[in-house]
Amino acid sequence: MNDSELYALSARLGAALKRDNKFITCAESCTGGWVAKTITDVSGSAGWFERGFVTYGNQAKTDLLGVRPRTLEQHGAVSDPVVQEMACGALRAASADYAVAISGIAGPDGGTIEKPVGTVWFGFAAAQGDPFSQLMHFEGDRDAVRRQAVHFALTTLLATFL
Repeated sequence: MNDSELYALSARLGAALKRDNKFITCAESCTGGWVAKTITDVSGSAGWFERGFVTYGNQAKTDLLGVRPRTLEQHGAVSDPVVQEMACGALRAASADYAVAISGIAGPDGGTIEKPVGTVWFGFAAAQGDPFSQLMHFEGDRDAVRRQAVHFALTTLLATFL
């Protein structure tokens, strides 16, 4: 997917959020703020997006989102429990209606046998309902993995919440 496809997804997401008078936030690790950037590429996005969090390091996840150090120690940053805590923490910190959290291994290094490059966990939370997560494995270089992660996050938000 290219930038125009990501923009189109963001515009659709924004239109749905604006229609429902809802706000979204994001907590990003491996995407480094790319979801927030894509959302704010759409003019008028202040009407549905006030803040996002780039929590690349574990301390940032703890300080800004309330991820428990024990969760990070037991499961690692790229895990189901961590992205769920990230999403719930972002939802609270931003007083938003919906949140997405992303933590993964974009490469080219950092992968392991258990968590190879391209492994990305997504956490989703809403003010109403239980959080959930999804594991994806993407192919390609660092840019491709990150781009696919942004696409998946936006697509899942639209399909699930709006």
